[in-house]
Amino acid sequence: MSEYAQIPGTGSEDDLALIKLVLAGDRRAFEPLVRKHERRVFRVTLAVLGNVEDAEEAMQDTFIKAYRHLEQFRGESRFTTWLTRIAVNEALQKRQTRKESVSLDESSNLGSRALPRRFEPWTSNPEKLYGKQEIRQIVEGAIQALPPIYRETLVLRDIEEMSAEEAAEALGIKVAALKSRLLRARLLLRESLGHHFEERRQLSTRILDSVKRLRNMMKVMAGTAGR
Repeated sequence: MSEYAQIPGTGSEDDLALIKLVLAGDRRAFEPLVRKHERRVFRVTLAVLGNVEDAEEAMQDTFIKAYRHLEQFRGESRFTTWLTRIAVNEALQKRQTRKESVSLDESSNLGSRALPRRFEPWTSNPEKLYGKQEIRQIVEGAIQALPPIYRETLVLRDIEEMSAEEAAEALGIKVAALKSRLLRARLLLRESLGHHFEERRQLSTRILDSVKRLRNMMKVMAGTAGR
């Protein structure tokens, strides 16, 4: 059994223990750090880049840079936050080099399509419509289809469960901007998933709703004409 098996695989204290070993000259202690965090780093780079091959390359670059600059980690934040910030930077650099970069600022171009156009009530049990694996594939596809700045925000906050402060620090933006992006990301995701999971109402119900809306419109028009 490896000597590192005695070091648990979770918790920031365990990261610090491994980091101390690496800095003391034990290079092998970096391997369990890679195994522990590689999935998180890959999800982050994939969120930024939207391409598996590029994400894997950015993940490798992240761990190389982390190893080379490990002495710069001061423990002021969690190692996962520090590592995620490196991952985001590596992915953003790669995205820029392939000239598909999207501005980190809230742009007017994104603003025009950043709000959903419709909402539908979701079915209470989507598994009646799809299996768990199908649901996962549908959700993953919807996340990958989000504009990059919303996709990366959603992944950091809702999938990696980073705090707003940690995610904002990793992305290099203010907390207020991050919260704004997260709201839009969630709305866009809900709209994207709506046609899969929406509650199919009966035709009679939809007709009655249409009649009610028409009746309300007629009342408004009548009231306006009488003035």
